Parts: sequence; structure tokens; C-alpha cells
Amino acid sequence: MTVATPSSSTSIGLEPSDRARELYSAMVDFMRDRVLPAEAAYEEYRVQAGPDDHTVPPVVEELKVEARSLGLWNLFLPAESGLTQLEYAPIAELSGWSNDIAPEAINCQAPDTGNMELLHLIGTDEQKQEWLEPLLDGRIRSAFCMTEPEVASSDATNIATRIVQDGDEYVINGRKWWASGAADPRCRLLIVMGKTDPDAPAHRQQTMVLVPMDTPGVHNIRSIPVFGRQDQHGHNEIVFENVRVPVANVLGEEGGGFAAAQARLGPGRIHHCMRALGAAERALALMVERAKRREVFGGPLADQGVVVAQIAESRLDIEQARLICHQACHVIDTHGNKAARDLVAMAKVAVPRAVTRVLDRAIQVHGGAGVSDDTPLAAMWGWHRAMRLFDGPDEVHLRSLGRTELRRTPVIAPLGDR
Repeated sequence: MTVATPSSSTSIGLEPSDRARELYSAMVDFMRDRVLPAEAAYEEYRVQAGPDDHTVPPVVEELKVEARSLGLWNLFLPAESGLTQLEYAPIAELSGWSNDIAPEAINCQAPDTGNMELLHLIGTDEQKQEWLEPLLDGRIRSAFCMTEPEVASSDATNIATRIVQDGDEYVINGRKWWASGAADPRCRLLIVMGKTDPDAPAHRQQTMVLVPMDTPGVHNIRSIPVFGRQDQHGHNEIVFENVRVPVANVLGEEGGGFAAAQARLGPGRIHHCMRALGAAERALALMVERAKRREVFGGPLADQGVVVAQIAESRLDIEQARLICHQACHVIDTHGNKAARDLVAMAKVAVPRAVTRVLDRAIQVHGGAGVSDDTPLAAMWGWHRAMRLFDGPDEVHLRSLGRTELRRTPVIAPLGDR
């Protein structure tokens, strides 16, 4: 299959650096020649191992070695790669063509990217040496424990997990779920968010603490399937029962958990959007291929006006969503995460909506094959439908955007009622 070339940063009038162009070209070759052909071996291993097995298929480790030799490694982190977010975006998009394999192959997989960014930004030298270095090296995995089953975790101030200081230790008690990556046997680190001071102002009650996975009292209960499908890395429910870690394991400062979560989720959200656009491009490519080759009513599906319209609508969806994503990246690069907050929220709503529309049309054109595992479309749809919930549901982002709009002063005041 030929990998379609998406619009690059020139979509908003900026030329990528020569290095960014070279890495993009290398990523195209890597995806076409190595990653997409490796999907069969990946799936064969998962089927034979069974859905409850969360070990990494060997082909992924092989691809990691190759990617690193090509310089396709840790590209998400500007301090490591030298790329801007806007330059990284088209490369991340390519990885979204094979979301189960490619992001990890280039060590740009969630949730490790967000966790690495946090450690890079606010970790101590000791924390960086113990955890960031092996994560950047691809030797271990990590998970982020924020969401809780008993409360509406879209409002982080609801978090009920308690982190209480006892001498030179923190004692952690609580229940988390959707801790992505925690089923993988390579997962060594949990970043846990809980309340250290329930009496403090609402956004100063929370703290993040580093918890090694093998700490006594950490009970890894189960991996939760997404639309009936078990992820290789897992999305886990974890109970913390009198878990003790040194106070030195605080990430950042006590009471700074909410601000740290926002700093982590901003880039993480836009990275998810970048990869999602790649899934949409693959779905559209599959739809076009199907339309050209499948015969119906005496001719190819491509002769049917309704199919042609679905293809056109899909291209519109992708290009519009990409522009928002790239604009958000540009503002992150030039003015920082905080300045890009509204654009990131727009992308987080607009991109998954667009991608699921494209996937839905591709499924429809494929008929029965579209809802089976004979194509990647059904699995891709499930993941990207879930994307409208994780990293904040659509409604939370829309609430924030609406409030911003209510405060905005229009360029020209409306005339109002007459």
C-alpha cells in the first residue's frame, strides 16, 4: 500500500527545516517498507498469545532498533529531536497509520510521551536519571493514574485518591482506572495524582507522586477492554492500598498536580490529534482503493455518485481538521502551551469527530469487511471514538471554548435588537 503524503507545515505558510524534511521522508519509507508489512506478524503474535497477554510482540522491538538507527527516535520532544511541534506533526501523522506499532517503534507512544514531558519539565535530576533516561531509551514503559471510577474525573478537582504525608513518606490510598500502559510487563513507573490537602483552594489540592510499579500495596486489578478489544499495553484499574513512597518522589511541588496535569495534557492532546489524522488518511486511502476495485451494479463503486461524495467529504474533513491541529502546533511553538489552550481544545474536539466520520464512511464502503477484523477499520474506529472521551471529553473542551467566546470582544460590535 502506498502511504499518502499529507500537507506539511506549509499548510500555514511555514517551511519545515531540511532536517524535518529528511526525517519525514525517512518515516514514509519506514512506514511503507517496514511497519505496515509488520502488522501481520504483530497480529499473529497477539492472536496466538490471546487477549489476556500483554507482552510486546517481538516485531515491535525489532522495529525500535531500526527506527533508532534511522534517527526516528524521541521526535515528540523538542529538547531531544530539535524539531518544532509543527515539524513533528506530519511525522506523528504517519505513525497514526499504524497506531498499535509505529508510535512505539519510534518511542513516541502515549502515555509515555506525556510522562516523559513531565519528567523533563519538572523532574529532579535524580528522577530524570532513574526514570526519564530509561524511558527515553525505550527500555521501560510507564502509566499515568488520574481517572477514577467513583467520581467524574473530567473535573480533576473531584479526584478522591488521598496522598498523606507520614514522616518522610507519602501514604497513598485510592482507586484509579484507565491507567493506559499498566498491563505491559515492561511498565515500571506510575505517575499518580491524588489529594494532599483537601482544605486548600480547589486547584491546589492535588499532587503528583512517582510510584514504582512493584511498590507494596499497588494492586493491578484488570485491563479494561475498549469496545471489546484488549489493548496490548492495557488500560488498567489499579488499587492503591497504604502504598508508601519517599516524599522525594513528589513530581514538581506539593499542590502543583493540577497545573502539572494541564502542562502534560496539552502536548499529549495535540499528539493524539496528529496521529489520528494519519488514521483518517489511511481510512480514506482504503476507501478510495475499495471504490476503484469493487464492482456493483455493472461498474466500480467509484462510478456511484454517493461514494464519490463520501470520498470528497472525507478529504474536506481531514484538511479542515489538520489546519486546526497545525495552527495549534504553531502557537505552541511560538507562544507556549498556555497560549495554545483554546486551539488545542478545538483540535481535540474537531479532529476525533472528523476522523470517526471518515472511518464511518470507509466502513460503509467496505460493507461487511468494514466491521470485521479483515480490515483495520473497525479497530481504528473504536480507538478514535474513545478519543472523544480520553484527555477530556468533548463537552469539557466545548465548555471551555464557549466560556472564552462569551468573554471575547468582537472586532465589530453587533447592532443588537432594534
